[in-house]
Amino acid sequence: MPDIFNSIAEARKKNLELALCVVVDTKGSTPRQKGAKMLVFENGKIEGTIGGGSVEKRVIENALAVLKDKKPATFRHELLQQHNMCCGGMMEIYIEPIMRKNRLYIFGAGHTGCALAKYALDFDFEVVVIDDRKEFIDQIKFPGINKLDNDYRQVLPVLPFDENTYIAIMTYSHPFDRDILAFCLKKPHAYLGMIGSQRKVEMTKKMFEEGMIATKNELDEVDMPMGITIGAEGPEEIAISILAKLIAVKNKIEVK
Repeated sequence: MPDIFNSIAEARKKNLELALCVVVDTKGSTPRQKGAKMLVFENGKIEGTIGGGSVEKRVIENALAVLKDKKPATFRHELLQQHNMCCGGMMEIYIEPIMRKNRLYIFGAGHTGCALAKYALDFDFEVVVIDDRKEFIDQIKFPGINKLDNDYRQVLPVLPFDENTYIAIMTYSHPFDRDILAFCLKKPHAYLGMIGSQRKVEMTKKMFEEGMIATKNELDEVDMPMGITIGAEGPEEIAISILAKLIAVKNKIEVK
């Protein structure tokens, strides 16, 4: 059913969440056979059908639960016993959640920012690089990267933030880094990190606590210095250490 897959592609472009429901096994008399597909969107809207009636209503409920848990699952439906459907067969439905892309904001189009943007594309991040230096933004040639050559103070208030937002701060200015950090601390996010030396990090924490910009607990949640400790040297290795941390956060693995 190609229309189903076109709809999935369109939903991905719009960054919507939906679940793909597939009849993977049947026994006896059933309203649809193996291979029947249905999409369930996060608002409960459906496209396609796995048979209608009580069983379809339950599959929609199952799909919304799968979206909430973010894990695929298979459900067995005995049509007579569970749904009082006189056809009386059995249907097994596999439900695959199709989640929103994780959006990565990279503040700073320097060497490390460019390297991180390039690598992150291969891991299904929607990448946005922000820098007020047009000449640096123009040097990013990789297709698929969104580029904003604007002042951070103009961009920040209009950027969308949610629980799928990853934020990597690495501008050319320590004051800019701190301003961006102060703003993003109060926004929903999956990950927030700032590049810098241990001295920069300690000074930032001291300034934020003394200025009552953030609490110690809030600052402890920020990944700074960014990345996993692998003895990285140079922009490419540093970018890989940061990307490794992003992947660990995405996969809910605790690393240092």
